[in-house]
Amino acid sequence: MTPTRIEADYLLETPIDPRKAAEVMAGEQSSGTFVPIPGETPELKARAAARVERLDVFEDDVRAPSLPTAGLSIATDARWSRAAVTLSWPIDNIGPSLPNLMATVAGNLFELKQVSGLRLLDIRLPAAFAEAYPGPRFGVAGTRRLAGVEAGPLIGTIIKPSVGFGPEETADLVATLCGAGIDFIKDDQLQSDGPACPFDERAQAVMRVIDDHADRTGKKVMFAFNLTGDLNQMRRRHDLLVELGATCLMASLNSVGLVGMIELGRHTQLPIHAHRNGWGYLSRHPMLGWSYVAWQKIWRLAGADHMHVNGLQNKFFEDDASVIASARTCLTPLFPDKPCLVMPVFSSGQTAAQAPGTWRALGTTDLIVTAGGGIMAYPDGPAGGVAALRDAWEAAIKLPPDAEAGPPRSGQARRDSA
Repeated sequence: MTPTRIEADYLLETPIDPRKAAEVMAGEQSSGTFVPIPGETPELKARAAARVERLDVFEDDVRAPSLPTAGLSIATDARWSRAAVTLSWPIDNIGPSLPNLMATVAGNLFELKQVSGLRLLDIRLPAAFAEAYPGPRFGVAGTRRLAGVEAGPLIGTIIKPSVGFGPEETADLVATLCGAGIDFIKDDQLQSDGPACPFDERAQAVMRVIDDHADRTGKKVMFAFNLTGDLNQMRRRHDLLVELGATCLMASLNSVGLVGMIELGRHTQLPIHAHRNGWGYLSRHPMLGWSYVAWQKIWRLAGADHMHVNGLQNKFFEDDASVIASARTCLTPLFPDKPCLVMPVFSSGQTAAQAPGTWRALGTTDLIVTAGGGIMAYPDGPAGGVAALRDAWEAAIKLPPDAEAGPPRSGQARRDSA
């Protein structure tokens, strides 16, 4: 059911009574402040104040704070509590505005003295947000159409070395990958528009190779060009890609920011491959920041078509259960009438070895798998790496998925809840 108020779920740790801490959170992020003020009448509070909708204390004997910067003088024998908290706000406070939503659900809350740990777990939004923002223009179906992959995962890679190649060297590698049967290639997020590899020259060189391959074989490989920059740069680079006949672009979410992504989403005629580099500083401490479940909803509404979710047995800190939960939430509708489904992108140390586990846990092939070293460093060369990854996935989908993943639905997004 679509809520009529903005709702946000939090994991709270506090040295004071959790109910009091939750009320401080609600007041700070709506009509209140640190002292009573004359203008906050009962009538105004009824109209504009945030409400504590739920408070479940599940631990009340934590011996030390998760974050040592809570600004309260605490006796050495103090105990901290942890609770699940849901706050809600009337949409009339901010209207259907994603930038102001961020300030409301994830603003000063993280700085409160009464908080020694706070993590935003999920958000639920009124239908007005669906009406105000385009969401993904291509999503799963549009990506498959442009990539020419009707079923199965998109087998992809990243240009490696990440930086150091010029435009022609990049194009030569793309030619090799096209010949190897790849579906999808992306710039590394570190490759942008430097003097050693200017964006325009790289795009022109790569698209010549892709078009030549398409003329010979009928298959046009999807390449996600990293156009991350300021608004005018991104618009101009996007327009060049459209002129060249490209089928995808990439932007680094934490670099372009929410407004940059919203404007790119409104302008684009191509799928947006949304890279989450920097995600660790928002999420790595388990009692601080964001859960991916909450975070990805904002970017989907803003216009992302593909969202990175890390990968099983990855080279980073995230465990497999978290990766699968992230992928599932990308394929879970945001609104009944506007699902905003996006393709999860598996990356970070991926090889053929992760295919069975990914399939069995997720139960769908609506995904992009990008193996950098797993293809580039394959003993038989990139062609062998592509073949190994494709063979591994073809074998994997013959296996039954785990019970909680649901039945196999290759080529169709699953719509279960995350």
